[in-house]
Amino acid sequence: MLPDWRLPPGVSRALWDYCHNPAHARRYDDELATAPLINQDIAFLLEHCQTPARLIDLGCGTGRLVLALAERGFRPLAVDLSPEMLRVLQSKANAKGLAIPCLQANLVELDALADASFEYAACLFSTFGLIEGIENRRRFLEHVRRLLRPGGVFVLHAHNFWFHLWTRQGRRLLWQNRFRSDFHMPPHDGAASLNMHLFTRREIRRELRRAGFSVVEIRQVSHKDDGKLRCSWWCPGLRAYGFLIACRVNRT
Repeated sequence: MLPDWRLPPGVSRALWDYCHNPAHARRYDDELATAPLINQDIAFLLEHCQTPARLIDLGCGTGRLVLALAERGFRPLAVDLSPEMLRVLQSKANAKGLAIPCLQANLVELDALADASFEYAACLFSTFGLIEGIENRRRFLEHVRRLLRPGGVFVLHAHNFWFHLWTRQGRRLLWQNRFRSDFHMPPHDGAASLNMHLFTRREIRRELRRAGFSVVEIRQVSHKDDGKLRCSWWCPGLRAYGFLIACRVNRT
């Protein structure tokens, strides 16, 4: 087992163990099957990335996004910390006759990838929030900015901090983590408690602008099956379960 002092930057012990457990990778697709967000995020990305081109999927998991895009003519690179997830992805790609390059890497350490290599980048399904520490999250955004061509599009998902005010369990979570910027989330599927950063709408916009992006759209999504926030005009920044964000690299 990798000792704590050798953990990559931005990676918690629980996340490292989760990513290197073959059982989690094998069950991952079944767990996602009932998640409402999977009916929303790819459609959102395709609204903002309409012309097939090069795309990097940062935190690709078992390939839900890259497989769908490769079938549409995109040229994706799949990046994930988990070798087990990438093995599942490759098996699925082979079954479909698709050639999808994969890279096992920590999202904070992407220096080996060349500048301006992609037209699009994606970081979906809470992956950004799993990066531990504000400086590491900022370093990740700097990498995304560097990897995209001028005018390139970045699509990401983030959980909403304020949503947790609406449930007793959520308020307990906020109280228990009141002195932390990265929350200890409840254990799931036998895994230890993962650290997750929860964002306010203002914070995610500020961090993207700081990294050199112009925000095109922030769409508030609910935890309902259709992802739509009812009465979206009423306090969406408090009521949204999370945000789907599209932004562009500022041209210089």
